[in-house]
This record gives sequence, structure tokens and C-alpha cells, in this order.
Amino acid sequence: MQRSYTRRQLLVLLLAAVLIVAAALTFFLRGGVREPVNQDYVAVIRIDGTIYGGQDGGGLLAQQQGAASERVMKELRQARLDPHARAVLLRINSPGGSAAAAQEIAEEVDKVRSGGKPVVVSMGDLCASAGYWIACRGDYLFANSASMTGSIGVYIDYNNIGELMDKLGIRNEKIKSGEHKDILSMFRPMTEEERALLQQMVNDIYGQFVRVVADGRGMDEAKVRSLADGRIFTGRQALDAGLIDALGNYYDALSYAGSRAGFGDGDVPVRTYGEARPLAGLLSSELNGAGSRMADGLMDRIGRAADNAPAVK
Repeated sequence: MQRSYTRRQLLVLLLAAVLIVAAALTFFLRGGVREPVNQDYVAVIRIDGTIYGGQDGGGLLAQQQGAASERVMKELRQARLDPHARAVLLRINSPGGSAAAAQEIAEEVDKVRSGGKPVVVSMGDLCASAGYWIACRGDYLFANSASMTGSIGVYIDYNNIGELMDKLGIRNEKIKSGEHKDILSMFRPMTEEERALLQQMVNDIYGQFVRVVADGRGMDEAKVRSLADGRIFTGRQALDAGLIDALGNYYDALSYAGSRAGFGDGDVPVRTYGEARPLAGLLSSELNGAGSRMADGLMDRIGRAADNAPAVK
């Protein structure tokens, strides 16, 4: 007996086929680097959005949110080991993020430089806090006149809704192994002892940040501390303060990276890491209706839970 399909069933079958193909492409393209070519070039690596630790949460159907430390470290390592990559252009457009994530990315930048390859930084709209932590490890820093950078500092954020809980007649109780196990609980006020412990943590990470900037920029620590009160600088102000080396856009930075790599005048050959997802934009914009709702639902279920990790913002 011949089986007939409704329009809805055909749509579901088509969507299933698209998802299977998308999953397969994501698997094969996940590495994020184009096939090698027999030509030397400047390797371009991008850090866009909030910097966080862990793996890349983006996929073929989902818009990547933020910069995952493991993805950026992998690309920096690939550039360091790639015999055709003569220099690295690090394009940063980030408000900041996790201190530890910035620290491990910065260490990979140091390894690239130690391997004899110059790292040139190009700042976009924003390269602040954790973004600047990474940027200051570069050999030469460019920013636009109106780019926002700096914001050298550390904080730990938490909420206290204890009074609201009291008004609602709700009590939060815990059985804990130690006095400070729930040190950042939102359900009770912080004690003075706990505040002192957390302040020590913030001061320690802040000191590390200051030393990273002082070493990267060749500045005295006292000078860095005079600038490191969390304030944001424009590109022009950052140049005057010694936090960057030159004013210029992406192509100015690329031209400089090309000159450091030994390329002559003219177009600089470029290989951009992390761009091997050619269908991502197409699928995310074209899948509507049931497909979009399914993708949104999946992303909601696998979203990362927020934590209280120290942020460099």
C-alpha cells in the first residue's frame, strides 16, 4: 500500500536530514583551520566577546557566544607549530571575562613569541580587562582612537537576596562541611571574615595582573598601579599612557604584522584560523519555524550555568 505524507511530516523529515548533515559537518569542521596551503602568511586569530574558560560552546546551528579559552589556545598553538605562519595578528574585541581563562591564553601568546614569531594585536571597539591582559603580551599593540581599553582590575560579583527571602517567609538551610563552604551564598549576608578572605583573593589576582602588564609593556609596577584602578581609556589616552604602541585599524595592524614577517609592500597573505564553519551563518538565518524553535530549545538546555569565578572586568 502506498504511503502518503502530510506537509508537516515532510517538513519534519527535511529538518531531520538537515540536522544530521549539520552534525556531520560540525564534526569534520570542528578543528576550525583551513586545509594547509604551500604559502607563507600572517595567521589571524580572533577573540570576540566575553572570555571564558572551557571548550567552544558554538556549533554549526548556533551563534558562537564569547571566546572559549581552549579554542583560542588551540589556534595559538597551531599558529606556533605551523611552518607557514610567519607572524600572528591577534584581533581582540572583548569586554573582559575570566581571569584564569585570560591567563592561560596569555601563556600561549608568550609561547608563540618565544618560538620566534611576532604577535601583533589589533583592538576593535573594546579590548578591556581580561582582553587587555591578553593583549599586553603582544609585541606591538594597535588601537583605534576611540577604542576602549585598560580597565585593569579584578572583582568578584555576588547577590544577597536574604531580606527578600525573609519577606517571603522562605528559609534557605544548608548542611556544610566547613564554615566557609557557602561563602558566596546569595541567601545570607557575607561575614567580615569572609569579605576579608575574598579581598585577599582579589588582591592576589590583581597583583598578578599588574605584573603581567608591567612585564608586557616594560613599565614600572608603580606606574601600572597608578593606571590600574579599573578605569577605561580611549585608544588615544592609552597611547599617551603607554598601554598601546600605535593608533590604527585592523589593516594598519595587518600591514605592520606583514612587515615583521618579512613580506614586502602590497597585500599581505593571510590565513584566518577558526573560520571553517561555512554553513553556520546560512543555516542559522534560514532555518525558521519548527527548526529555529528546536535549535533554540537545544541551546537553552545546554547553556552554561553562571558561577562566581573571579572576573577581570
